[in-house]
Amino acid sequence: MIAADPQMTGTPADTQPALSLQGLSRRFGDTHALREVSLDIAEGEFFTIVGPSGSGKTTLLRILAGLDQPTTGALLLRGKDVTGQPPNKRPTAMVFQSLALFDHRSVGQNVEFALKMRGIDAATRKARALELLDLVRLGPDYYGKAVTQCSGGERQRVALARALASDPEILFFDEPLSALDYRLRKTLEVELRSLQRRTGRTFVYITHSLEEAMVMSDRIGIMKDGQLVQVGTPSDIYDRPRDRFVARFMGEVNILQIRDEHLPELDSPLPGFADGHLILRPEALHTDGQGIGIKVTVQERFQLGSRVQLHLDTPAGLMIAEQPASCALQPGDEAQFHFDPAQAHRVTE
Repeated sequence: MIAADPQMTGTPADTQPALSLQGLSRRFGDTHALREVSLDIAEGEFFTIVGPSGSGKTTLLRILAGLDQPTTGALLLRGKDVTGQPPNKRPTAMVFQSLALFDHRSVGQNVEFALKMRGIDAATRKARALELLDLVRLGPDYYGKAVTQCSGGERQRVALARALASDPEILFFDEPLSALDYRLRKTLEVELRSLQRRTGRTFVYITHSLEEAMVMSDRIGIMKDGQLVQVGTPSDIYDRPRDRFVARFMGEVNILQIRDEHLPELDSPLPGFADGHLILRPEALHTDGQGIGIKVTVQERFQLGSRVQLHLDTPAGLMIAEQPASCALQPGDEAQFHFDPAQAHRVTE
């Protein structure tokens, strides 16, 4: 059965990883969907793979789950090579984007399905199903309910309970929240993260939503053209992107060119900064008069709840700043913004 451990978020670096990807590549004819992907995923880690369409993230997940085979490379589960094993021979489970529930069966029958296929007796199956329904915050009244009578969020929880029924060591998720409305997605993001911590299981999650990845993950892997271009914690990747692609992918960003320790367009020195590009997040721009100054004209103002986003015309081109909602600047206003170089990050690519 699933053991509870609310503190479980990963394992020390010197322990054996739950999954070890060793040079995984996948070709479809002349197309390279994956190129030499190597990665260790820790026991009890919530690892999320993100990237633009066609980056290879779904191909990678299918190989990890045993639904596809790599052209070259190996996949190790706790040190054992499982590259050629089919999904039903692995201690893993998958939650699909489509959920793939049996609409002609009850909630309880869906949850019990894998156990029934293994010959588990009816009483044990029901006890396990009720335990899991409680774990995903669906009460015992749902056991006999028709799946077709469940809401989108309830169906998502049923799919999760079904995946957990066989007590898998690793769960794979293929964009399971993408079809849900915003409020329900936000609720389930928190609950998925809480469930992962309570069970201590390893979760490998695919999403196109950067917000989901930032909220739930211990680490994130960014994919581009079949390769993992950066792996790190959400804050590491956001604050210290490897290159301009990752910087842009991780959210709104201002990019300034550095030449000879200067920002030429702003006529500002940057002692100690070599040639490259300066990555500056919108929240790093402020109006308190400290740091490098930029004369701007406000082009647009957008309300973002407790903050406003300002589009600024500057000598370096269009820049974006985020300010508290109390900011009085309006389109057409001229102002002086500043930023501290210590809050910026230099990249060479």
